[in-house]
Amino acid sequence: MTVAEETEVTLEVGQRTELPALPDPAGHHPEREMHAILEIGVRGPSGARHATPAPGTGPALAEVLIVDTSRSMLHPPAKLHAAKDATAAAVRMLPFGTSFAVLAGRFDATVVHPGPGSQVLAVARPGEREAAERAVRLLDADGGTAIGAWLDLARRLLKDQPAPVKHVLLLTDGRNEHDHRSHRPLETVLDACAGQFVCDAWGIGDDWDAELLLAITRRLHGRARAVRRESELTAAYEELIAGLLGTAVPELRIRLTPTSPGTVIRQVKQVVPNEQELRPVPAGPGGRAAEYVTRAWGDEVRHFQVVLTADPTGRESGEELQLAAVEIVVPGVRRPLRLPPPRPILVRWTDDPLDASRQHPGVRRHEVYQRASAAVAQAYRAWLRGADGREAADRALARALALAAELGDAQLLGALRLIESAPGTGRIRPGLKDVDWQHLILSSALTTPPERFPEEGGGRGSPGRAAGVRGPAGSAAGMPEPVGAGVPGSRDEGGAAPADADPGDPGPGHAAPGGGAPGSALPVRPDGLIECPDCRWLGPAGSLYCGGDCGRLLRGAPA
Repeated sequence: MTVAEETEVTLEVGQRTELPALPDPAGHHPEREMHAILEIGVRGPSGARHATPAPGTGPALAEVLIVDTSRSMLHPPAKLHAAKDATAAAVRMLPFGTSFAVLAGRFDATVVHPGPGSQVLAVARPGEREAAERAVRLLDADGGTAIGAWLDLARRLLKDQPAPVKHVLLLTDGRNEHDHRSHRPLETVLDACAGQFVCDAWGIGDDWDAELLLAITRRLHGRARAVRRESELTAAYEELIAGLLGTAVPELRIRLTPTSPGTVIRQVKQVVPNEQELRPVPAGPGGRAAEYVTRAWGDEVRHFQVVLTADPTGRESGEELQLAAVEIVVPGVRRPLRLPPPRPILVRWTDDPLDASRQHPGVRRHEVYQRASAAVAQAYRAWLRGADGREAADRALARALALAAELGDAQLLGALRLIESAPGTGRIRPGLKDVDWQHLILSSALTTPPERFPEEGGGRGSPGRAAGVRGPAGSAAGMPEPVGAGVPGSRDEGGAAPADADPGDPGPGHAAPGGGAPGSALPVRPDGLIECPDCRWLGPAGSLYCGGDCGRLLRGAPA
């Protein structure tokens, strides 16, 4: 077996190592937080079909497909037709020997295939796939929506499956309105399902709930998505199943071991390609290590944020010390695998407040994403108030646009511009439907890394290469093309200004603040930032909107 035929796992640690050593005015040394970004990548051998199991090891995937068959799926009937087509297509793609089931979800859940009351999964063979497709084609819709019952049945069916990748694909057009009719509420079911399988959840139609899909997928380590047109669902399902069949590493664990007295692990979460809180599991008897489980890796890169607290008491200043060790553990690996060596998370205690105040760009980037997502949520809540909330909704939208521009995230900018009345206005388009906001909420939950992390003062192991995030299906972060691409009226119809545009020009129909000439800008400070004259927010010199509380236009005002 050559190195080229191995699956390789990579690990880089990015951080600012400086923390303040000075005590507070009362002479105490409060806990100091050290934030680090872990860039973890998986690269499989070129052309390998990762999910093909080694001889004698059994199937690599166990799949449960859940179809919402509540009464609303008949309005319009195209939703149920699309769900049938997509589910049948997914079944046809399952490799020989794959364990699978199809469930119908209403007030409760029933096994469509292999059949009502079944306690075991079917096994994919030519005749079995055809029988499953026939059963799917006969589906009808009635009743309500109780998603907890659907996931609980999936959990019971998958409980004893030996497949390394256990996956649930859930489709709904509703809002879990009948959770009270389920034997167990959704929150309780999610606790029981956590760690048992990965769940991707999809919305279809005009009445699904983005926050519900995100709550499910964040707890079950999947991704929440939706289709704007029913006809898109089959291709989306095929892409997702192809990604699952390309799984390179079914389970990967991040092991953190504090190595300095007083160091405590406070939080570990995934921050790219979406945010997911990770909960610790014991790393073995004794010791201080904890492990954080991640699942279903294709050829991709993900980023994780680690938060440690440390105590400077009695420590030397100006010298890098190790706070913790990071190690990658892959249990039950079935093929040649090359793991990275352990990496340190460091600290350098300093008396210089300027050094101590600097953030690693990856940490800063995630904070900006959180603010952008919060601004979208604020805009939506204000929009729900109608005319009374219009001004607040516009301000929140402008703030979200400013933050997306600061991130350089074309996908998020495109999604926001579908809400904006015209490019550069920072105002909400009239005639929006609630589902338009649900798509935007999902878009604001997706994250991307910068093209390249700057290597200035980042500490040992700062990521220096391009961090191209690849989702399991091979598309960037498992995402569609930027939704702003080709939007009529957007600059360059893809969110970017034309190549010959003046970067200081806010576009046609805009005047500078205070009635100045178009294209006039705020003065740039010596540190390269500009200051909002209203709320004193500081941001990049190229900002079109204020990213602070006021959300005003900085380079132009609507005519």
